[in-house]
Amino acid sequence: MPDEAKSSKKRSSSSKRRRAAVDVSGVDFGSVAGSTRAKLTGRLEDAAKAFAGDRFGDAERLLLSIDKLAPGVPEVLELLGLSRYRQGKWRKAAADLRKFHAVTGSVEQHPVLADCARAMEEWNEVERLWKELGSESPEPALIEEGRIVMAGSLADQGRLTDAIRTLEKAPSAKGRPSVHHMRRWYALGDLYERVGDRAHARRLFGQIVNADSTFGDAAERLAAL
Repeated sequence: MPDEAKSSKKRSSSSKRRRAAVDVSGVDFGSVAGSTRAKLTGRLEDAAKAFAGDRFGDAERLLLSIDKLAPGVPEVLELLGLSRYRQGKWRKAAADLRKFHAVTGSVEQHPVLADCARAMEEWNEVERLWKELGSESPEPALIEEGRIVMAGSLADQGRLTDAIRTLEKAPSAKGRPSVHHMRRWYALGDLYERVGDRAHARRLFGQIVNADSTFGDAAERLAAL
């Protein structure tokens, strides 16, 4: 089945919102000639602008042309994977982001890579990536994104109790909550509503509204409970 035919509901809202823009300054294109390097730099800057403007198909075309002349550039692989991800091209996006990980060793895009696996119903791969992300102990926001994808994968399999437990295990917010805390609360509130626990759902959507009344449709979700 083509990637685009997969249900869009499988894409986590957490990962979808990540990286509205990508820094492409100072990119090393390897041994290409100076004139070609200048051309590729301009093309990559255009691709980054296209990505930031939600013109993901344009970004993909530019990035593919760069990759033909200078294959394996980490920034190109990363942005290409993200551009394809945002178009729902799960398999191609996953291939690009796996290359990015192989070249850099970075787990920065593991939540997105896991979300691609989730969309393709590759449940074991989602869990493997989640464990790998956790073992690297990256920044809390990145861990939360991976956690939300893992919980979404469990929920997709009908394992709602396990999905709730996965999100409940996260550390509590200390002080003013960050966006990643509110994303987790939203995902958890949604799960509680799905299992019929309206009280817990109401509490979580209420926490979000108290922290940021403009966060997504949290206010509407709270009012409906």
